[in-house]
Formats: sequence, C-alpha cells, structure tokens
Amino acid sequence: MRTQFRKKRYWSRWVVPALSVACFTYFGFHSWSGAYGLDSAEALEIRRVELSERLATLTERRQHLERMVMLLSDGAVEADMLDERARALLNVAREDEVVYFR
Repeated sequence: MRTQFRKKRYWSRWVVPALSVACFTYFGFHSWSGAYGLDSAEALEIRRVELSERLATLTERRQHLERMVMLLSDGAVEADMLDERARALLNVAREDEVVYFR
C-alpha cells in the first residue's frame, strides 16, 4: 500500500489571517472616511443646519400663503386682495402703474 505525503506549503497558513486583516482594513477605512463615517459627521451636521434653515423659510412662506388663502376664502373677499389676484391671473395693469415681478 502506497501513501502520499503532501508537503504543507508555508504560505497556506497565512491565507485566513491575511484575508481577515484585509477585511478589517477595508471596513475600518470606510467606517472612518466613508459617506457616513466619522470623518463626514461634520459635513452632515452642516447640511442638517442648512436644511433646517430652508425648512424655516418654507414654513414661513407657507404660513404667508395660508393667510392669503384665508383672506380670499373668508366669504367677504377684501377688495385689494381681489384686485391683486385678478391682475396676477389676468396679467393686466393700468397705464399709470408700475409692476414689480417676484
């Protein structure tokens, strides 16, 4: 009966540790400098502040529009509001008026 002995390769015992180190390095790098990593926390905070300011501006604009709608739909429409909306929708003005566009 013949048996064969395989000589173990020197590098074969380093395959698993090398792959582990590569995985730890990859995930460690991306947890530090990835899109949601520790390094980008400051950029995310700046964006949060910008979006909060934009939300405040849009909320103020919405409240202004709600007030205007309330004045128009109150049943007793004010004359100047009616005149303003009619001119804006019909795109007309008198000869002696100056028109400012927003």
